[in-house]
Amino acid sequence: MHVFVTGGTGQTGPAVVAELVAAGHTVTGLARSDTTAALLRSLGAEPVRGSLDDLDVLRAGAEAADGVLHMAYGGDFSDPDAMRRRDVTAIETLGRPLEHTGKPLIMTSGTLVMPEGREFTEKDEPDPDGLASFRIAGERACLDFAARGVRAIAVRLAPTVHGPKDHGFIPMLIATAREKGVSAYVGDGANRWPAVHRLDAAVLFRLALEQAPAGSVLHGVAETGVTFRDIAEVIGRRLGVPAVSLTPEEAATHYVSPFMAKVYAFDGPASGRHTQELLGWSPVHPALLDDLEHGDYLAPAAAA
Repeated sequence: MHVFVTGGTGQTGPAVVAELVAAGHTVTGLARSDTTAALLRSLGAEPVRGSLDDLDVLRAGAEAADGVLHMAYGGDFSDPDAMRRRDVTAIETLGRPLEHTGKPLIMTSGTLVMPEGREFTEKDEPDPDGLASFRIAGERACLDFAARGVRAIAVRLAPTVHGPKDHGFIPMLIATAREKGVSAYVGDGANRWPAVHRLDAAVLFRLALEQAPAGSVLHGVAETGVTFRDIAEVIGRRLGVPAVSLTPEEAATHYVSPFMAKVYAFDGPASGRHTQELLGWSPVHPALLDDLEHGDYLAPAAAA
């Protein structure tokens, strides 16, 4: 399959591109710079220069492909409405050339779109007033193509897609602990985060491209919920700083932003059971706490 990929050089993208190439697929990836183009080439993909705002480039990439994997997302996080519009426009541009072809269109969302406080599944509805509600419009724009002859699929990733060279939420948390001299959690720290290793997520994307039915909502979740206190305590022990509880008010100024304080306090366990059963996806790589103990997050070199 010839796959056109956006976001192939982001947090999860390189592992996904490498997985697709290793499985025999041909990958063309959107590249915003010479550096990202070189990375894509090193992974065995062919870069195409452009960004999500270059709609002619997106359209041509989709027209030439047997399937599209849309992982890119960005913009000004102080203007979520603008990010939402940009994402929806990109998805609609990528999807139209695939209409009535049965080709796959996969977009990436996150389990933070789900309501808080209990374990949710792929079959539950996202929360329109929730923490990541700005991602819902993209999910719907993609899944709407299922009625137009596109094998449209939404993949919701856990908030921590962990593994070597991670630059997401967990490294931000570690950096704050180093800076402030404490490893913090909010309240009693019993809030739960789903997690998945990046290499397991890459396999999920490949399986989704190859076999997921139209209209599928998939959860990239290997662990249903790791308590945030457990995460903070491992970080604290490895850094040699105390793990401490913060009130929500204290957390708003302790972390890098009030929004991140809400993210770190979010209780959002999510199940990936249906996804695993549907696709035969079996995560095999280290769990989050194991990765914190033995991976590169807290290695001595990281403190230099």
